[in-house]
Amino acid sequence: MQDTFRAFVVNRTEDTWSADIKTLTAAELPEGNVTVRVAYSSVNYKDAMAASPNNKVVKAYPMVPGIDLAGTVAESSDARFKPGDPVIATGYELGISHWGGYSELVRMPADWLVPLPSGLSLREAMALGTAGFTAALSIHRLEQNGLTPGSGPVLVTGASGGVGSLAVAMLTGLGYEVAASTGKDAEHDYLRQLGAGQILHRSELTPDAIPPLQRQRWAGAVDAVGGKTLAFVLGTVRYGGSVAVSGVTGGADVATTVYPFILRGVNLLGIDSVYCPMDTRLALWKRLAGDLKPKGLLEGISQEITLDELPKTLERTLGGTGKGRTIVKLSER
Repeated sequence: MQDTFRAFVVNRTEDTWSADIKTLTAAELPEGNVTVRVAYSSVNYKDAMAASPNNKVVKAYPMVPGIDLAGTVAESSDARFKPGDPVIATGYELGISHWGGYSELVRMPADWLVPLPSGLSLREAMALGTAGFTAALSIHRLEQNGLTPGSGPVLVTGASGGVGSLAVAMLTGLGYEVAASTGKDAEHDYLRQLGAGQILHRSELTPDAIPPLQRQRWAGAVDAVGGKTLAFVLGTVRYGGSVAVSGVTGGADVATTVYPFILRGVNLLGIDSVYCPMDTRLALWKRLAGDLKPKGLLEGISQEITLDELPKTLERTLGGTGKGRTIVKLSER
């Protein structure tokens, strides 16, 4: 195993803040029984937050951000994994309380690792990453609560972002009629290419006054926004429909009433990709290599950068200027 490696490290002391690419030694790796040589990571909004000086998400310093990674096992003391095995890791507070994917080498507990399923490359796995897993988990929970392609149109909010883009593509691939909401007029063609049959400006979902019940429009919704948008969507879901919520870019507070729930039987489904049980995690990654794998994943939805390009990309992500998915290439292996 290599003696030194490069990583993007953020650090805070009482008087200073730094966010730099550093050369580290294997002795500096955190505890764990599996060491992974990282091939790819990805860029997520939480990563951009972790790389900003006033963030409240990082729980210990110094920290290597990156909530996703895919690579091959370099060393293992766990019988489930051997050197050379391709693996994925997402969630479990990677990049928040345990060093994450923006590093050529990582070490972690074997219990956090998912074997790369047949049908996915390491690069494709990171084009999906936590965003793709969250989209898949949202669809899975909607289906558990009765949603089928024949139920009616499905709304996706925050549709030009990572979770939203992948949800649009996955739902389309499954045969659903998809409506996409975005505040970015320039991304309408992009969303149509992903399969959206209808596009709404986000202002349509955030009027000044939101009645608790409105015209029933959607059989279900994937909401990556929260806040006022979620309050509006709840009042427009059809009887017995569900909303899977995973984001807070529109705010954490939701001003709503009980009426969508007690008069229309609407279900509000919380989507947690961090601590999702491993049996569900394994099943969904298998689906992400199969029926949920979006068309054009590498060509139309994602773009690739190097570790050296990462700091500027994180700044743009925090400013909300990105779309789709950004893959970070760490090594050739």
